[in-house]
Amino acid sequence: MNDYRTPLKRAQGLGSAKDGTGHFIWQRVTAIATGLSALWLLGMVLTMRSADYAYMHGLVADPVNASVLIAFLLGMFWHAKLGLQVIVEDYVHTPLSAAVAQLAIIFICALAAIASVLAVLRIALGS
Repeated sequence: MNDYRTPLKRAQGLGSAKDGTGHFIWQRVTAIATGLSALWLLGMVLTMRSADYAYMHGLVADPVNASVLIAFLLGMFWHAKLGLQVIVEDYVHTPLSAAVAQLAIIFICALAAIASVLAVLRIALGS
């Protein structure tokens, strides 16, 4: 069958998964959230320069500080996962290697986020 479409018409609608905008927006949202919570944590760290263990433990155990720390950790690992995903999509061209790398990124970021949040919760809840 003859295809009478121009090359432009044939190319339109190809090559896009139609979700790049969502990925772009989530990268920006996680960057802003991580940046804002990092500023809070930077202020918190500066107050701990010459503090003892009990003071630092109390500072992390404070519900507001623990919440900001958890928000920072979740945003940071999510942002890292999104960024590493783009790197794999752009530079890994073998489908099997790309799939293995994507799964490893998801697994490592999720595991690190869970471990970090549980550590903060353990301090905050006093166990």
